[in-house]
Amino acid sequence: MIISMKRTSLLAICGLVSSVLFAQKDEVPKGWHMMDKATTGYYGLSVDKAYQFVKTKKLKSKTVIVAVIDSGIDTLHEDLKAVLWKNPKEIPGNGIDDDKNGYVDDIYGWNFLGGRDGQNVEQDSYEAARVYHKYKSKYSGKDIDPSSLSKDERFEYEMWKRSENEIAGDSKDSGLELIFLKRAYTNCLKADSILRKAMQKEKFTGKELGDYNPTDSEVKKAKNNLFSLMSGNDAMESTNEEFLEGFGDYVNGEEKKAEAGNTPPKTYRADVVKDNYSDFNDKFYGNNDVMVSNKSALHGTHVSGIIAASRSNGKGMDGVADNVKIMSLRAVPDGDEHDKDIALAIRYAVDNGAHVINMSFGKSFSPEKKWVDEAVKYAESKGVLMVHAAGNDAKNLDTTFNYPTPQLLDGTKPNNWITVGASGDPKAGGLTANFSNYGKNEVDVFAPGVKIYSTVPGGDTYQNLQGTSMASPVVAGLAAFILEYYPNLSAAQVKMVIEKSSQKPADKVKNPGNDEMVPLTDLSRAGGVVNAFEAIKLASTIKGERNTAPVKPIKSTVKPKTKG
Repeated sequence: MIISMKRTSLLAICGLVSSVLFAQKDEVPKGWHMMDKATTGYYGLSVDKAYQFVKTKKLKSKTVIVAVIDSGIDTLHEDLKAVLWKNPKEIPGNGIDDDKNGYVDDIYGWNFLGGRDGQNVEQDSYEAARVYHKYKSKYSGKDIDPSSLSKDERFEYEMWKRSENEIAGDSKDSGLELIFLKRAYTNCLKADSILRKAMQKEKFTGKELGDYNPTDSEVKKAKNNLFSLMSGNDAMESTNEEFLEGFGDYVNGEEKKAEAGNTPPKTYRADVVKDNYSDFNDKFYGNNDVMVSNKSALHGTHVSGIIAASRSNGKGMDGVADNVKIMSLRAVPDGDEHDKDIALAIRYAVDNGAHVINMSFGKSFSPEKKWVDEAVKYAESKGVLMVHAAGNDAKNLDTTFNYPTPQLLDGTKPNNWITVGASGDPKAGGLTANFSNYGKNEVDVFAPGVKIYSTVPGGDTYQNLQGTSMASPVVAGLAAFILEYYPNLSAAQVKMVIEKSSQKPADKVKNPGNDEMVPLTDLSRAGGVVNAFEAIKLASTIKGERNTAPVKPIKSTVKPKTKG
């Protein structure tokens, strides 16, 4: 979700194939994604030039609300406290639904992965396994003619067949790969133990490990094994503990996937949330804990900082936008999100005044896509821009699946949706991130997503992370910046501005799927990397078409429950 680990590289590391070191990539400075290429050489957003432009125009900014549908946010972080959205109609801590929207004490937003008793979902299963076991008795072993099915049943059947192929397909090969993967992890733990003793320190970064020159042959081998893995996955600034924790989580996830063929997934969400999942009108579940834990909130906190970390406090780092309020909607667990939670989070964001929604998550199956589609159309009808991460599988989205998607079941495509691939810098691995999904038709633009320095839980803590999860909030922040100064632009106009002003590189770039050198126009619709200076200049030339009528939420017929 955050750090991309390719199975092929993992199997070739940690002593399984070779101990040859990868060539260490050049480091990029913290905040490189905000820099200007002409003045610094880094392929960033030209943010300072963009702010200088609005200053010369003597423009005043208008506050923009950005909803972050994610894993949670550290509401006490020094760089985020001042930019958090607070529900103006809710009295904190009184246990009463003051604004009568069905959600009690929803101060910063809402947690759709919580129970009324205060419990929370952190770990969850994968949608492929959920789909496979849900429809297994209906379709397994039966001779079915898809043309005889209704449109809805055909979608369901074809989705199940894909899940069957993924879950119960070539299990022999996947089982063998898992054996090698677990062995790789064990070897890395052994190497880490040797290195901690030899270096006489419990924690060390990938860079410190690279600078370490042991003379003992066993320690040399341990260094080569672990350094290969860390450098190959761009984790030079991560500590050994952080990286091995991420590696362990990856192995555990792959193990869960391997077990899914024979064992139905655990009902993590149902055991905590206790709603009637099949009834979309049963929507007043969850709680107001939008952080839950440091581990849970890591992803969402990092995303939020990229968008809007305070630009005026002299601390940590700066977000892209300078007058934003972040609305936190917790709906993404460690595992695959549930369609109902995502659909309701989108509707909550729209009903509570969000102008932009960032969605740094995705999955390959969407059994209740209809609910999400309806929420997307609702957002479109209210002029809310939706920004979605393309995904980190180095796959072509024109021929594969990554939900949610703007390709709706009714055949329409909304005009308020941007799909974002991840770019990097030629000085540090190339202009296209080697993990990024792409697609000439399905990915709109690329934005910086490699080694992005931003806020993480801990109050005053920051870290480099990478993924299309980081590229998406770059674009969400840019969209918010544009709307701050040109609030009359519609969602469709902001999308057009971002795409049309993106900068097309003169040289060919590497296709993440096959490493061929191609024009960036082969990998995305706009064929460019977003740029704040060029975007705001273009925005200044366009007459706005936004409908400024206030959002009137659809009232539910379900009577909300109150606390206790």
